Amino acid sequence: MDTFVTFTILGLVLGSVYAIAASGLVLTYNTSGIFNFAHGAQAMLGAFLYWQFRYGWGMPTPLALLLTIGVAGPLMGLLLYALIMRGLRDTAEVTKIVVTVSILLGGVSLSHWFWHPEDPRTVQMFFGDDTRFSFFGATVHMHEIICLVAAVLIAVGLRFLFTRTRLGVSMRGVVDDPDLLRLNGHNPERIAAFSWALGSTLAVVAGILITPISGGTLEANLLTLLVIDAFAAAMFGRLRSIPRTFVGAIFLGLAGTYVLGYFPSEWTWTSNLRVSLPMIALFVVLIVLPQDRLRGAAVRTRERYTVPTVRKAVAWGAALLVIVYMVRLLMVESAITTLTLGMSFAIIALSLTLLTGYAGEMNLAVVSFGAISTIVAYHFGTSGSGLATRLTLWGLIIGTLVAAVIGGLVALPALRLRGLYLALATMAFGVFLSNMVLRDTTEHELFGVKFSLFTGGSLSIPPLKVGPLDLSNQTTFLMTVTAIFAVLAIGVIALRNSGYGRRLAAMKDSPAAAAMLGQNLVKLKLSVFMLSAGIAGLGGILMSSAIGAVSNENFSIMISLTILMLTVVAGIGYVTGALFGGLMAGVGFAVIMVSFNNLGAAQPELEGLWTFMGHLAAVSPALIGLGVGKNPSGVVHDVLEGYRHLRNAKPVLIGGAAVVGVSYVLSLTGVLGNWWFATITIVTVFMLPVVGQMFMPEAVLGKEAAEAAKGTPPEEIGVDLPYTEDRLAELDRELGLPADVTEHTAVAQFGEPSSAVKPKEAIVHA
Repeated sequence: MDTFVTFTILGLVLGSVYAIAASGLVLTYNTSGIFNFAHGAQAMLGAFLYWQFRYGWGMPTPLALLLTIGVAGPLMGLLLYALIMRGLRDTAEVTKIVVTVSILLGGVSLSHWFWHPEDPRTVQMFFGDDTRFSFFGATVHMHEIICLVAAVLIAVGLRFLFTRTRLGVSMRGVVDDPDLLRLNGHNPERIAAFSWALGSTLAVVAGILITPISGGTLEANLLTLLVIDAFAAAMFGRLRSIPRTFVGAIFLGLAGTYVLGYFPSEWTWTSNLRVSLPMIALFVVLIVLPQDRLRGAAVRTRERYTVPTVRKAVAWGAALLVIVYMVRLLMVESAITTLTLGMSFAIIALSLTLLTGYAGEMNLAVVSFGAISTIVAYHFGTSGSGLATRLTLWGLIIGTLVAAVIGGLVALPALRLRGLYLALATMAFGVFLSNMVLRDTTEHELFGVKFSLFTGGSLSIPPLKVGPLDLSNQTTFLMTVTAIFAVLAIGVIALRNSGYGRRLAAMKDSPAAAAMLGQNLVKLKLSVFMLSAGIAGLGGILMSSAIGAVSNENFSIMISLTILMLTVVAGIGYVTGALFGGLMAGVGFAVIMVSFNNLGAAQPELEGLWTFMGHLAAVSPALIGLGVGKNPSGVVHDVLEGYRHLRNAKPVLIGGAAVVGVSYVLSLTGVLGNWWFATITIVTVFMLPVVGQMFMPEAVLGKEAAEAAKGTPPEEIGVDLPYTEDRLAELDRELGLPADVTEHTAVAQFGEPSSAVKPKEAIVHA
């Protein structure tokens, strides 16, 4: 009886914290239509801020709570909405997801910046760990009672807010029809901002309450993922119902503690199952709950992608091989492996171009399929012993095929899911795989056969050897991986230009219309999931072989989210976007951070500056991701559009090529350092369209656009060009008149304007 009461109370407490966090998710989703994947990061930052106020600076507990919950929490939500979230309208679901994922990753990096992860930090329970009493033989802390009471009060308060107040009804109407809400005298922007402030505050409350329960130690990644478990509770209420969300949270809390308390101790996987239970519940709930009907193309998003021809793809694939080999000539031996790792990530990212860029389907756990193929290749695809151990072609093939089959099995129950629900389902699969499979390092016996999945917590994947081709040579490995990426990229583009690819595009644009035209959406989804998972599995094996020995951390959900974010930033509808995203995830930011650390060690007098730049580089992926809302088509799209206008400006193109070529020769001969060559090349590539507009505007923009870019002569205003408010203001500036002269002139000509028509508007209308 004592055991039952103890685990019941612990489950209720844990479920109450889940309920608080999940309520914040429901609140923000109902008022903005955006599912906040950064909710866990907000909770984590709130917990760290509370620690800083309470323990770092020694403030009294009430003051620390007031500053954290009453000031920092609402301010965090207001800033997020004002600066980022309200700019995400008319964007695709993947863009909204990536922006919040960017905030999540940025929050984790920001916590590492201000609170070094190697320094221990603990948070005690409210009123101390010794404040306890006995309840039916179980020990209950005052902190646990506070959690229960806070959860009940928040649930009741939110229920009353949504159903009994005018503000609550308005909050529900913000996402449904903001224009209609505005006609009824409400300000949708202000209501949505209030909702985000309240949701952020609830996340902070959950972070502060759950830290002492989970052990008291502050660790950014673990605390962020712990609050992510509340996603399952939010889905119990389908992101709408606060009471059902509360019930789901309590169920999750009780189920987790009962598993830990009553499962046999000899079951070595009990602890992993308890950690994985929320993600299992999330996947099951997503499958069981009824879904929305097939959508049509009622809203056009702002993403625009162009697909090259197969002939161009072949030419660019050959160019990629040449460029990579030329870059390899500049690199030291240790850097070749790093570039190989980046190309392996690019192959993994290419699976997202096919799945998300072309078919519009979501996968937030792309690296997890690489983990599956790696495990299969390790157990069934190696030959030899010692230093002579090699990965076989059979291991590469079977690992890729198993990943494709698992992708189909995961997609099979999720075929009825779309958009956000599908994204959450794949994320649940990825976290489950990390917690349940990749942590399974013990030996099992089945039908007399002893085995272990993730042997010893680390798997050694040797280089591939096929006949005379031995990838133990670093240059050979790099060029082989590059060739594989080029072939796959050409294949993906050929697939997109085929009838199958056009069916995928139709399904992405309007599933309802595609179904009405006789398309079998189930077969389309299943096939594209399997193809994408197979590509990700192949990239995962090559990545593991490039690293040499991989642990479960190499396949964490954070890496999957990072690859997705960088690929979307570059342009998920382009194979070059996958190349950019993979290289940045595997090479770019890691090399930049190491370089700043080396500069700090070499120049102690500037160590503070280089340390600051290193931290800024760590946060920069998230800062780049935040720009997706303003540029949903990606960086590659902008670059391609810029160079498309340079077709008629051949001297600019020749000059840019000459600059890159000369800097390469100087770097090859040792006159310039490699970093100078990289910097000159990057600046030249991105600045060439701007230079073209400056020196050859008519060739780049066209005659009319070039004339318009020069500005409007004041004497043409009112003659060749109509009056506008901006042009009237320009006239005032040119004539040196004060700002109110135009208003006095308007009053003299038209009389005193009404409150609904301003003087300048009267001139315009006249």
